[in-house]
Amino acid sequence: MPTDFHIIFEKDDDWFIGYCPEVPGANGQGRTEAECRQNVLEAVELVLQYRLEQASQVF
Repeated sequence: MPTDFHIIFEKDDDWFIGYCPEVPGANGQGRTEAECRQNVLEAVELVLQYRLEQASQVF
């Protein structure tokens, strides 16, 4: 599992939209790039936590 993640940013009018290609479903947006980055990082954490919980239920 990678320890470094990338965030791809796009600018749409007054908003920044970002996503992490290594973690499908980890997306975010914000009025500033910093706000968008924080939202994507929180999404990465939530998605990975959910996947860990789902995997632990299998075993």
